[in-house]
Amino acid sequence: MECTTTPISFVYEVLFPYALAHAEQFLKRHLSAPDVRADLEGLRKENLADARQGLDPPAFPLNTSEEEIKFAVAYMEFLTRLDRKSPPFKSLQGRIWREGYRSGQLRAGVFDDVPRALQRWHNQNKTIAIFSGGSVLAQKLLFVHTIAGNLSQHISGYFDTITGTKTDAESYKKIVAALQTEPSETVFLSDVTAELDAARSAGLQTLLSVRPGNRPQPATGHSMIGSFDEIFP
Repeated sequence: MECTTTPISFVYEVLFPYALAHAEQFLKRHLSAPDVRADLEGLRKENLADARQGLDPPAFPLNTSEEEIKFAVAYMEFLTRLDRKSPPFKSLQGRIWREGYRSGQLRAGVFDDVPRALQRWHNQNKTIAIFSGGSVLAQKLLFVHTIAGNLSQHISGYFDTITGTKTDAESYKKIVAALQTEPSETVFLSDVTAELDAARSAGLQTLLSVRPGNRPQPATGHSMIGSFDEIFP
């Protein structure tokens, strides 16, 4: 979503800091909730794998709830620095953001051309879906709570890294199958050429999104667009 529908600054300067700033209090309130326990167990396993690989992650104590919370916050900071798209990490972030959106503290930024494009494509009976490194929950929350209003009514499907990584062609084959469409009739937009390469390998059409603040990408044969106004006008 970031760099295509949403400015990258909203993700890195608003969402990520919000999750870290509110993680401790969130965990104190919800530490025993089954879904949070599942996220923390996933983080524990990931932490052990990081330690085996010599990445020097924060230690994972299990003696008290206070220690577990302290570890979880420290490990979230570690994963945020790495910008890792791990499912349990993204799931926990999404749960924290949900409270922020519901309280009105968070409101998602979107580029000006996005609301009118989603409405136009919806009127053209096109199927619109999102594939993001963020969790499905985080995706849904963002499109419900944008500065332009609720845009979720235009979106038919959401996919995250549970489906697979964004640089694996198999992920795109799974998405096309789930949407019940043909690869050659499906257009994938991204700001990362490696993701576009994977999608093209799966037979999809591709477009490179060039937005303010996006990271420079290597030379590529993918067509470039600077605005959704250029797509299916």
